[in-house]
Amino acid sequence: MSEAKPQALRAEALESILIERGLLKAEAVDEVIALFNERVGPMNGAQVVVKAWRDPDFKARLLADGTGAIKPFNFTGGQVDKLVVVENTPDVHNVVVCTLCSCYPWALLGLPPRWYKDPAYRSRVVREPRAVLAEFGFELPERTKVRVWDSSAEVRYLVLPQAPEDVAELSEQALLDRVSRDAMIGVGL
Repeated sequence: MSEAKPQALRAEALESILIERGLLKAEAVDEVIALFNERVGPMNGAQVVVKAWRDPDFKARLLADGTGAIKPFNFTGGQVDKLVVVENTPDVHNVVVCTLCSCYPWALLGLPPRWYKDPAYRSRVVREPRAVLAEFGFELPERTKVRVWDSSAEVRYLVLPQAPEDVAELSEQALLDRVSRDAMIGVGL
């Protein structure tokens, strides 16, 4: 059995005290955990990406009006009142940041990664996006233009990664497994 991290121990202690004092119900905690484990997260964004890879009409709607295109999915978790979807191509690579805070499409991508909120990422990806992308493990060809999109309280961005060449041969699950949260932010392929 591994040793619990200090943050986990503090969270458990806080939860116990709040429940003990009647300020919080255990069921409410369970509901929030279930929300982020089962209904909010990168699996939602992956569903959108795979549908766009397989359905050209949906892809066109998604790129024209991301908010409207994802409505039928009935995602919960907020943070997608105005969604703009930008597409990676061989000529253009998109990356998302929120330079002021950490605005992020939670319903599609789940909780933001720690690095997304880090001031170093938020400033550097704007100034030197290729260097930041290299730190994430990939380098783009010089001919590929890099566009940086700044999320805000009004607009959230989702990157539509390039479809794999074998998209038609792969099962839906195999495609879902290929879509990462980082790719939908633009720091992964």
